[in-house]
Amino acid sequence: MRCPHCQEKIQVYRNPVPTVDIIIEVGEAIVLIKRKNPPHGWALPGGFVDYGESYETAAIREAKEETGLVVQNLQQFRTYSDPLRDPRQHTASTVFIAQADTPPTAGDDADEAKLFTEENLPELVFDHSKIAADYFALKKER
Repeated sequence: MRCPHCQEKIQVYRNPVPTVDIIIEVGEAIVLIKRKNPPHGWALPGGFVDYGESYETAAIREAKEETGLVVQNLQQFRTYSDPLRDPRQHTASTVFIAQADTPPTAGDDADEAKLFTEENLPELVFDHSKIAADYFALKKER
């Protein structure tokens, strides 16, 4: 690729796109959303980090937009970066854990938002089944 102003060759980098996901605990359950947009299915709330936004701010924003919940005690859990985790493009997601006091309500790009326990988890899109399994394994260790 060449610079449109000086025609010097420019190195173009293809980098993973940063995203966040958030495990919202309400009592002993976690919040999942049913996605309006492809890929359709149940997922953890989350989304893309906006330019100029911290990952923490993005997680809090996505939680509010998709579930109507104001979360507390936000803590970073893990980062998931398998190039195949999202069928749309290579993303790297930093996952957070937080708590909320009330049930969720669907908003933004969520058709539904519901509470689930480990025993009644639906099939999840992306790599969210792995994230949920890692989360529940951690809970059992504590």
